[in-house]
Amino acid sequence: MGFRKDFLWGGATAANQCEGAYNLDGRGLANVDLAPVGPDRGAVITGEMKMFDFDDNHFYPAKEAIDMYHRYKEDIALFAEMGFKTYRLSIAWSRIFPKGDEAEPNEAGLKYYEDLFKECKKYGIEPLVTITHFDCPMHLVEKYGAWRSRELVGFYENLCHVIFNRYKGLVKYWLTFNEINMILHAPFMGAGLYFEEGEDKEQIKYQAAHHELLASAIATKIAHEVDPENQVGCMLAAGANYAYTSKPEDVWAARKADRENYFFIDVQSRGEYPAYALKEMERKGIKLPIEEGDLELLKEHTVDFVSFSYYSSRVQSTDPSINEQTSGNIFESLKNPYLEASEWGWQIDPLGLRITLNDLYDRYQKPLFIVENGLGAIDTPDENGYVVDDYRIEYLAEHIKAMKDAVEIDGVDLLGYTTWGCIDLVSAGTGEMKKRYGFIYVDRDNEGNGTLKRSKKKSFNWYKKVIETNGEDLSN
Repeated sequence: MGFRKDFLWGGATAANQCEGAYNLDGRGLANVDLAPVGPDRGAVITGEMKMFDFDDNHFYPAKEAIDMYHRYKEDIALFAEMGFKTYRLSIAWSRIFPKGDEAEPNEAGLKYYEDLFKECKKYGIEPLVTITHFDCPMHLVEKYGAWRSRELVGFYENLCHVIFNRYKGLVKYWLTFNEINMILHAPFMGAGLYFEEGEDKEQIKYQAAHHELLASAIATKIAHEVDPENQVGCMLAAGANYAYTSKPEDVWAARKADRENYFFIDVQSRGEYPAYALKEMERKGIKLPIEEGDLELLKEHTVDFVSFSYYSSRVQSTDPSINEQTSGNIFESLKNPYLEASEWGWQIDPLGLRITLNDLYDRYQKPLFIVENGLGAIDTPDENGYVVDDYRIEYLAEHIKAMKDAVEIDGVDLLGYTTWGCIDLVSAGTGEMKKRYGFIYVDRDNEGNGTLKRSKKKSFNWYKKVIETNGEDLSN
């Protein structure tokens, strides 16, 4: 059996983590540009520390990133050499609408992505495009308070009209918002939300969530109207929550943690707010800014498929003495004593991917797409930039095996798999370059030094073989 014949193998990046060229060709400033590397990054991305412009005390890696803006042809040629069937990338909103609220788009930005998509098509690579991968033009943050304001729904709708029409025939796979549940965990990075003294943070986060969910439904509606071939997905930062023990309270804590994240996808995939979420908001005194017609829009324009990132599972306990934390994809979690961890403390759990796939497929019965999975590690290149990254190969092979089990044994409908950071890029969580995910090494360090030269790691040819054999040959 194995994977479907048209399985979409590939890799994934985000504009703000790889493009650079933050102020070229009319691009406006965005929230994602302003996250510095270093100890203040956490406070900035969570909306606790105000950083609405660059200062002289921090280094901002997104300004230049890996300069893919000027090197995309070289990079896409390398992806094609690996045999990519798809390349997941994102559009920088402030390239298309520098301020976000203009009536007319920036032609230079539109042309850039058109050329990039044509470059993909030249090699038979299907672009998988994230409309908003955390990007929010800073003008929208400062003037409207970002997604707390309903006006952003209209600006996003305008963006969608422009890109769906411009790229008709070039792009058919779309994601509306990257890791939409990140609003709850890193609100400034996820949705441009900064909190003033005394504000009700929970109210604002869920208010912003409603606006994004509405915008997602509108995007799905427009996409299907412009081109019936368009396939639109939602995107979740996923990872099953385990109970630390079989104590029922721990099991319930894990269930509640899962629901907090599924809530967004319940709306995007099923078309309505789940009862548990409405009750929880009622208890917290959160009032969703629902207007006439909102619920009908959500109901009538659900997504075609469910995509997600998976790096690790998480653990929940109600015992305060069990408090050893480990890192994760922005989310912290209790340490799982049965798992090993990466150099950044992310727990490695391939079976957790199979569990997550089954949980999502059971819940939504829609095709799934793994659009991020990978191992962030310190790579040591030789003088030619070659890295023997057996640890990465092992991590990916084990996760692909688990994914295969979900498809072959459990019957999960899986569209494709794009590894995160197929070329080394700036880490979203830490802003570091030394936390590398790619099959392609980029000569650049945390301080922005280096030649930006690209070179293939050992995993490059390994992944090429995986794609050639449709996931049958995972040997190192």
